[in-house]
Amino acid sequence: MVTEELGVLSERELEVLKLVATGATNQQIARELIISPNTVKVHLRNVFEKLGVQSRTEATMEAVRRGWVTVGENAVAAAAGADAAPAVAAQPISLLELMPQAPARTPVARWQHAYFVVALLVTAALVLLPAWWRGRSEAGGLSPFSDAGRSPVAAPARVDAQRWSAGALLPQPRSRLAVASDGLRLYAIGGETQDGVTGDLLVYDPVTNGWLPLANKPTPAANIAAAYLDGRIYVPGGSTADGGVTHVMEVYDVAADAWTAGTALPAPLAGYALAAWDGALYLFGGWDGAQYRAETWILEPGSGEGWREGAALPGPRALAAAAAHKGIIYVIGGYDGRVALRDVLAYDPGAADEGRPTLAVKTPLQHPRAGLAAVGVGVHVFALGGSWNADGSFNEQYDTRLDAWSRLGTPMAGQWRNLAAAPLNNKIYAVGGWSGTYLDVNEQYLALIQQLIPFTGTG
Repeated sequence: MVTEELGVLSERELEVLKLVATGATNQQIARELIISPNTVKVHLRNVFEKLGVQSRTEATMEAVRRGWVTVGENAVAAAAGADAAPAVAAQPISLLELMPQAPARTPVARWQHAYFVVALLVTAALVLLPAWWRGRSEAGGLSPFSDAGRSPVAAPARVDAQRWSAGALLPQPRSRLAVASDGLRLYAIGGETQDGVTGDLLVYDPVTNGWLPLANKPTPAANIAAAYLDGRIYVPGGSTADGGVTHVMEVYDVAADAWTAGTALPAPLAGYALAAWDGALYLFGGWDGAQYRAETWILEPGSGEGWREGAALPGPRALAAAAAHKGIIYVIGGYDGRVALRDVLAYDPGAADEGRPTLAVKTPLQHPRAGLAAVGVGVHVFALGGSWNADGSFNEQYDTRLDAWSRLGTPMAGQWRNLAAAPLNNKIYAVGGWSGTYLDVNEQYLALIQQLIPFTGTG
């Protein structure tokens, strides 16, 4: 029998605490113990109450103090999770060892005090350093979530590429923007410019080949994506002008040229991947200001309900792209805090109701990509840009029938990342981005070639 006295945990609570001490997220703990994330949260709440602590870090330190876990010699902080946790090596422990005992009191040696202080300092360092490091890029300590502060160079020369043509340039160069289409026109929203984060909204009419300003987004934001549903454009979260991350979602009414507040995200997120399918929004991963995330969030705007959690990605990432294509949402590429990814995941929204796996791993990209754009047209899904060096100066197209990627030409010499794209009629419009400087490009790719076949009837 397990007592409920303060500090005495059940066997399941001990299992959860030991996994917390390794840096595991709630999702990872749930998968390991074959329980739901909500059950993990309940166990954590009980652990906090019994140990008299307020956070995962305090719980781990208390476990270290009591000798239930010890700091590993080569411990490495695990980054993915709802809260960063210190990386410690959980030691096997039996329930009897944790039951109240009446041991003889022995003096604590001075070296033991010193050891405990050092262990706490090491633990704190392992908590803080990974989150700090992952917020910086490899290049000179610059953030992967801003192009500001980088030494600008001249914009690359445009190159001729099959099926690509240039449209009217953006009035102001920008990167990390969102683009959406209502089937008639193209809307470019927010992003980052040389003057900082903007809330500008511009509309592009392919008939006149020109941009016009519309009502600005109330909350300027970068590292955003947009999705069009039923006459409205949804723009959740993003990086704010002060360098923070917001959970605010704002909704643009196309007919009224007006913004309203939408259902806020469960937590601040930027650099996520977003797609719309069958009346719902699907948001994947992102950056919360301290950690890369792996959660999937789903919202049905007309249902009156809030965001609900879907099947999590196999690992945390931001700066990925998502494209809905014939009932499947493809989540492509991304950055996990260390490297750009080649991952291609197929998320099936209807699979759970039919008892099938929600996520499937597909053939990876030929080149790692982060800060890319993804669009589905015809039988293909297109991965545009996202290259962080000249080695990836090509785009890619995915044949959904063959599960195979092939190279696609690009009008941009060298790197091209942090752009946005959307389909309109039979073209893909790729707008803005970064290539050593903020870009004002409006590149258009003819994704479908329509041919009229004359028909002669016989009378």
